[in-house]
Amino acid sequence: MKIYIAIVSLVLSSIFGSIAAAQDRAWVQIEAQPTLASAEDRARAYAAAYSDVVGFRLTSGWYAIALGPYSPEAALARLAQLRRDNLIPADSFIAGGEQFRAAFWPVGSDPANAPIVGAAPVLEPVVEPLVELATPQPEATVAAPAPVLGVPEETVAEAQRSEQALTGDAREDLQSLLQWFGFYDAAIDGAFGRGTRASMAAWQSANGHEATGVMTTKQRAQIKATRDAIVAELGLAPVVEEEAGIEITLPLALVEFDHYEPPFVHFAEKAGSGVRVVLISEPGDRAVLRGLYDILQTLEVVPANGDRSLTDRGFTIKAANDTLASHSYVELSGGLIKGYILIWQPRAAEKAGRALAAMQASFKTIQGRALDPGLVSLDDAQRRTLLAGMEVRKPKLSRSGFFVSAGGAVVTTVEALHGCRRITLDRDIEAVITTQDAASGLAVLTPKKPLAPRYVAEFADELRVGTEVALAGYSYEDALPSPTLTYGALVDTAGLGGEAGIARLSLSSLPGDAGGPVVDGRGAVLGMLIPASAQDGRVLPGEVSFVADAGRVKALLATAGITPQVASRAAVLPPGDLTDLAMSLTVLVSCWE
Repeated sequence: MKIYIAIVSLVLSSIFGSIAAAQDRAWVQIEAQPTLASAEDRARAYAAAYSDVVGFRLTSGWYAIALGPYSPEAALARLAQLRRDNLIPADSFIAGGEQFRAAFWPVGSDPANAPIVGAAPVLEPVVEPLVELATPQPEATVAAPAPVLGVPEETVAEAQRSEQALTGDAREDLQSLLQWFGFYDAAIDGAFGRGTRASMAAWQSANGHEATGVMTTKQRAQIKATRDAIVAELGLAPVVEEEAGIEITLPLALVEFDHYEPPFVHFAEKAGSGVRVVLISEPGDRAVLRGLYDILQTLEVVPANGDRSLTDRGFTIKAANDTLASHSYVELSGGLIKGYILIWQPRAAEKAGRALAAMQASFKTIQGRALDPGLVSLDDAQRRTLLAGMEVRKPKLSRSGFFVSAGGAVVTTVEALHGCRRITLDRDIEAVITTQDAASGLAVLTPKKPLAPRYVAEFADELRVGTEVALAGYSYEDALPSPTLTYGALVDTAGLGGEAGIARLSLSSLPGDAGGPVVDGRGAVLGMLIPASAQDGRVLPGEVSFVADAGRVKALLATAGITPQVASRAAVLPPGDLTDLAMSLTVLVSCWE
């Protein structure tokens, strides 16, 4: 102990030996500039944050900017605190004033003889490692006194001094509050570095305060009171879902546990809050993760619009429409897939946003535990009741189409486009209408992102009665993942009333086939199947279908600025190759409300 105190005394005396001669005064020298103009600019900048900025010309001819004067012990503590919080340059040091000459800041004053200001904690020798002298810590982790609301606002210097009195726990609590509101995303360590200062400034700016980066006592009280009010309003409380192996903070004033439906745990809206939560828990690997990603996007509670992000380790889906919004987060770790979906109506958007921040910050998984698929046993009627609102989202209707350009343009029937708020190709590729002609019943769609189809339609030069044909189409709309092939024959090159541009087929088709390509044995496109319709009150036989011929389709393509490709293949394709070509050519076109 005596040896240690002697060492401390020796260190202090070596630092402050010359300072004692200067009336026990010391300064924290933070910068030096080669010219008076640049030094005045820097001093002015520092003075906006500190009330004790001083400036002297040095014996070297440069100009020093410092803080003080302090007692030697207080100067050392002040230097340590400012370095720890990254508020001054790392090479700042204690100056005794021997090199100081004429003062230039503050203008018109003599800071060399100013009284000691900015009292700092007194450094006393204690049995601690010597390095700790530069970073004094509070002797006890007693909570800081509760801030008194209504106290007058502080200056930056006063705020810094009140901040110095915070315990380590109180400093970490402030970082946690900033993180809770989304202003801070680094480690909770109680060190107020550049990241913490930037987050404080951001909070201040967002709440109508001057963005100094140093929060006053009143502002620290404000952020805590705001958080506490939100917690009370939403009923935010930690929930440990043992069956699912998930720990998370949920807004229990807005939602309540409803039921298990593996892999989901449902929390229904409470008291008409307009908010729901679904926890997700199941064993799985990357393939299961990708499958879950695809499945969620078909649910009614995950609208089609919004940002999506998928990696090998998890995914996020932010989705919204005019009536519903949701945020889905799922991660894969240790062979378990865990996550959550927060669902809300537009009227509850503000509360949902606050709840989401709490959920994101608190979500944890209990390793080795996932929801047991055999937890509940339900019949189909019970399952439909419990999954109300989680039904798979379906299009208004689906029809067929086929590729007509290397960039993925598609020809389809206008029937597929009536009253659509959104049009997709092959379920998830959004498309827009480029050209449509109500008279012919044809339309051209362009995908929002370029595609590279394996095959593009090559059109036949002429139609011949008796030609054997194949129709490729999504006969059962979106119920099957691939198109089907239906065989028939060309029986007339005109409509029943002699209409030009229409050919008649002996072929049975279903509504979903409309828009599909009709090809001959070479794979050449003879035209597009148009929807069957009764004429003059007469119902046509089931084996009668009509096609808009190649000439009519090519005329529409010319209007859309697409050059149609002409069939050049003379030989008949083997059945397998013909099937592959026709099915690869065909596209599912879906209309969404």
